Amino acid sequence: MIDLLRKNRQTIVRIVGSLLALVLLLILLEEEGDGELFSALRRVSSGYFLVALAALFISRSFAAARWHVLLRSAGVGINFFRSLTLMFTGNFSSNFLPTTIGGDMVRLGGAMQLGYDRAICLASLVVDRLVGMAGMGLILPLGLMPVFSFEGGASQSMAVAALFQKGVDFARRTFGSFSIWWRKPLALIGSLLATLGNQAFIYLAIHLLLLGIDHHVPYWLVAGLYTLTYFVTLIPISINGLGVQELSMTFLLIQFGGLSSSESATIALLTRLLFILASLPGAFFLPSILAAMNEKKENLPEKGE
Repeated sequence: MIDLLRKNRQTIVRIVGSLLALVLLLILLEEEGDGELFSALRRVSSGYFLVALAALFISRSFAAARWHVLLRSAGVGINFFRSLTLMFTGNFSSNFLPTTIGGDMVRLGGAMQLGYDRAICLASLVVDRLVGMAGMGLILPLGLMPVFSFEGGASQSMAVAALFQKGVDFARRTFGSFSIWWRKPLALIGSLLATLGNQAFIYLAIHLLLLGIDHHVPYWLVAGLYTLTYFVTLIPISINGLGVQELSMTFLLIQFGGLSSSESATIALLTRLLFILASLPGAFFLPSILAAMNEKKENLPEKGE
């Protein structure tokens, strides 16, 4: 029993972390009374919600382009549609996997089974994540400015500093993965531009959700607050950021966006729903990916031939 707990302690910590964050979110909502959350949900304009969903679909395409540029520049002969399907499949799978990088592992497995170079695909996924973090890092000051100007910012700055240190450590460990792309600066720039496009449409989707409940929060502030939430969810204490993302986004929108608890929770929950809906094409592409993987296996020579 003790061995079982020891082997699965990371998963247990993530489950407990997610449950604790969800409980804290419920306690926060209780302060406004029952029914406020549903009242806020009913205020959301379906038109704004659908446009926000469209914006998030576009952002997924930019995310696929970010990885595609890295793969092509490293000599992997993959077409954009295949990169897009692998991206959607990874996003869909991440809804059920315990870590925030579970989708990357699915993408890697799919790419390997399709016959692409394992080492290059693995390195490309590491660099893809680092480029994504770099893009978020460029926008992070927009979120830090209101935090530092807020009363009690000293203690919050310590938490932010810890997040920065985590990012620096992660970048240092994987620095060698850039070796392929250091000599291809145009590919790195193209990948960075793609991730900025991805971020721009994610921020737009959340901005539209806020407009849908008649709250105008400046676009740049939405960008900064979501970026802060992104870095918080990188802390491995929850299942795919579940609960932690919603709680941190709710807190930030209350403190800096001027929303009530129920309105902030509504935006946080709808943001999670948008990401799940935007990943659903992965369920559609999954059979074709599996079929291609099976075809690849059938074409492999038997051992001894």
